[in-house]
Amino acid sequence: MPKRLAHIVLLCVLSFTLLGAGSPSSRFDSLGHKLVCVCGCGQILLECNHVGCPDSDRMIGELRTELATGLPDAGVLNWFVGKYGPTVLAAPLRGGFDIVAWIVPFAVLLLGIGGVILVLRLWRRRQIRDHIVAAASPSTDPAMRDRIRRETTY
Repeated sequence: MPKRLAHIVLLCVLSFTLLGAGSPSSRFDSLGHKLVCVCGCGQILLECNHVGCPDSDRMIGELRTELATGLPDAGVLNWFVGKYGPTVLAAPLRGGFDIVAWIVPFAVLLLGIGGVILVLRLWRRRQIRDHIVAAASPSTDPAMRDRIRRETTY
């Protein structure tokens, strides 16, 4: 029994240790899926199926070259941003104006929805208050009720 337990523990330790191990091609795939092809198709670089694409093969070659230099992932992405501009990124790099540019539209949308809800609630309260005032005012004066009744009957 202790031998079996030792095997299970060893298997668990190895599986957790090797969980983060990856080949260089996994780094290539990871970075290739963070870039957008600049040919105008708007597809991820490694998934560009644009027939006769003039840019994807060149960009894939540049990605392989930059990975061979040993730059970290952020360095490779910054190299592509420096050459092609920020539109080459499929998602923003963390930090600075890039993250603000991705968050602000959603924040404005949520603020707009909240503003519309607030205005609708205010209108609803005003409408209820006006109905209460209108319902209370004619019934308080019996002379006015009699006059309205006389003028509306045939």
